[in-house]
Amino acid sequence: MSATESKGQPQWFAVAGVSMRDLLAAGEAAALLSTPPRAPDPDLARQTPERREAA
Repeated sequence: MSATESKGQPQWFAVAGVSMRDLLAAGEAAALLSTPPRAPDPDLARQTPERREAA
């Protein structure tokens, strides 16, 4: 194996023209979009007051 071959470690490289702040923001946005919504809490659903009819 030559010295330039990877040894199972990912090789990091810089992306030209993109700041680290933008990369982190894009990662956070992707995580928010790919996370499914939370299921409603069953206890809160039972505690909602019943609606009264309008007079």
